[in-house]
Amino acid sequence: MRKLASLLTAAAAAAFLPLAAQAQDFNAEPNYETVNLEVGFPNDPYTVSVQSGGSTAASSVGDTCSGYVANSPDVRLNYKAGSAPLYITATSSQDTTLVVHSPDGQWYCDDDGGGNLDPMVWFDSPRSGQYAIWIGTYGDSNMHSAQLNISEIATATEDYQGSASDIDPRAQPAYGSVSLNAGFTPDPYTHSLLAGGSNEASLLGESCLGTIATAPDFRLNYRSGSFPLYIRSKSDGDTTLAVNGPDGQWYCDDDGGDGLNAQVWFQDPASGQYDIYVGTYTGTESIDATLEISELSDD
Repeated sequence: MRKLASLLTAAAAAAFLPLAAQAQDFNAEPNYETVNLEVGFPNDPYTVSVQSGGSTAASSVGDTCSGYVANSPDVRLNYKAGSAPLYITATSSQDTTLVVHSPDGQWYCDDDGGGNLDPMVWFDSPRSGQYAIWIGTYGDSNMHSAQLNISEIATATEDYQGSASDIDPRAQPAYGSVSLNAGFTPDPYTHSLLAGGSNEASLLGESCLGTIATAPDFRLNYRSGSFPLYIRSKSDGDTTLAVNGPDGQWYCDDDGGDGLNAQVWFQDPASGQYDIYVGTYTGTESIDATLEISELSDD
């Protein structure tokens, strides 16, 4: 049982999550190749032989990014998107990881999403623009032979269990949005919705539980003051919460509210946008729930 929100720096295990780079320079000249591809490109997959690894811990980008990578990208992909998805994978006899800086300015990471200790970052609706790609070595900074694969075809994904890039807090919320200022009335603000989805919340981090949707269920634009901020789910079923805060971090909870209800609590909330996911603890079947936003303790 988690009584307080868990602070998670999302990466995208193929990570979705907005992260600030600490060491990786996505504008640097790539170590191996610059690739220019357009949707429908021939000879799919396009492959580049590389050496995985480097001297920098990928966790400098985000806590859930794994392995060791170089400072400069290994490969730069300039991609003109269409209606096809985009798969970036690495294959090697060693355990490799991926770090990708995409055209949306966000960082996406993965370790074993492609199966067999191979990573995969997958964009269902990729953007046109520059993708800076690093291939990391999982356990240490040693260099190993590896192959980068760029494809629009779902290959070698039978063991794929999803990635954090499937969860998009920038998407249009399914059940609406609200703008609230500190001291708002009536308190609590409530909104009915269906909890759940097809994505494992654990893709955001080990402390995130249940299954959630791809788009946020609800968006809160909040102007803070001197009050704390409580975000709760209320349901007859077992619900969970995942909240992407104004700081770009993920905050998750399972049973921090009353009973099996979830609560994410900010003692000193920041002003800005809170993207809220209400999940179900077991299974992907949606259940009725009420989202509650309050500045008052539920005790």
